[in-house]
Amino acid sequence: MNIAGAIEYLSTGLSPVTEEHLTEARLAVSDMAEIPYNRLNKYKASTFPAALMPRLEELVSRRKSGEPLQYILGKWEFMGLPFYTRPCVLIPRQDTETLCEEALAIGGKTLLDLCCGTGCIGVSLAKLGGFEVTFGDISRDCIDLARENAALNGVAGSFVLTDMFGNISGSYDMICVNPPYIPTSDIALLQAEVKREPALALDGGADGLDFYRRIARDYAAHLNPGGALLMEVGAGQAEDVAAMFPNARRIEDICGIERVVTVRG
Repeated sequence: MNIAGAIEYLSTGLSPVTEEHLTEARLAVSDMAEIPYNRLNKYKASTFPAALMPRLEELVSRRKSGEPLQYILGKWEFMGLPFYTRPCVLIPRQDTETLCEEALAIGGKTLLDLCCGTGCIGVSLAKLGGFEVTFGDISRDCIDLARENAALNGVAGSFVLTDMFGNISGSYDMICVNPPYIPTSDIALLQAEVKREPALALDGGADGLDFYRRIARDYAAHLNPGGALLMEVGAGQAEDVAAMFPNARRIEDICGIERVVTVRG
């Protein structure tokens, strides 16, 4: 079987699972065959190693069980950078790139990446914007993975195990937060693969806004004068979140959804 055949085989197997079956097949074959995604067409006639066929079959089986592709592959791209992924941590998503792009446009020297998860925000801003980053999360697994991802991308940082601002000292030019924001009653309605992600990173309380209330209460003590607070929000939440902060601004993602709320210190 050649590379093109492997993609077709995997795409067919994944078609009952996801509308993105061709994209997922290409991503998986790229990863397994160690061919850059944007060069798959060039190597489409090359042989796909027979020893990897069981991995294709295993991938289809795991996806049918609802396991996200990002966890199966163990690595995912965000802001053009590689990140390790594990079931203990929220998967990096393109939605969050809106926050990073806004942060890069604002600029600054010191950054707190709160609820850091994989560390994708802080690592990206350290790598692409030169920020000195402190990573904070309530989960030891998240802190450990953020440390690995910082090393993977060749950036340094400080890592703090903390419940929101509880163990954070000092202040920063920028605070970025992608907190849990799914209303508790909506958790059961999520797609099967999203339910595989840790509830700790999803559940935002009865109305999904519990963590924003905590941020509104505590952020000012940790933001330098002239600094910026950037928060990712769920679809339909931007107006309510912005109302909690003075002079807040709402920013749309590429789909026209208000995805980020910013506050200037």
